[in-house]
Amino acid sequence: MADTPLPTSDAVSPRESGRARGLLRRWPSAVGVASAALLFLLGPDGDTLAITVVIAALCYLSAAALGRRWVAWVAVPAGGLLVTAAAFAGVPWWAVMAVAAVALVVAGLAVGAAGRAVTPQAVALVAYGGGAVVATLADPRPGLLLAGVVLALHGVWDVVHYRRDVVVSRPLAEFCVLLDVPLGLACVLLALLG
Repeated sequence: MADTPLPTSDAVSPRESGRARGLLRRWPSAVGVASAALLFLLGPDGDTLAITVVIAALCYLSAAALGRRWVAWVAVPAGGLLVTAAAFAGVPWWAVMAVAAVALVVAGLAVGAAGRAVTPQAVALVAYGGGAVVATLADPRPGLLLAGVVLALHGVWDVVHYRRDVVVSRPLAEFCVLLDVPLGLACVLLALLG
């Protein structure tokens, strides 16, 4: 007679295993919420939110211009490095980001990226980025309010791209939604109540 192993308390049921896999698939959500919470806890201001908006929009433009979805992930730390380099050089961060955006559009045209993909992303960057830069020029409280609204509105852009599964990968769009919307709305409330 063969020995039958006794069940242990460490055994994982198929149902629990399925839930664990489901949670692992939601890692972009977790990272987005954690990033939003960290930025909020660090004491958000209009500049921080404006930079977040511009980097987010630049991610989409990067992926569209180069025709590679994964490029959007690379654009996140690259945008942060550009902002840091601008600070060290004593140049406004938005000017450096504008130069990067123009370079991306030119690169997109050079590699033959479809204008249908690049044009809406460039327009979105100008719209969201313009609103973000205006927020940095306002007094702190109205600036925080405007930057929060712009960031939360960028979440709509994220949802559209997530649902259509275009330009960027779904995990990046999911990450962005859960960074942009909670952080933007929290800062709107902070500005209104503060």
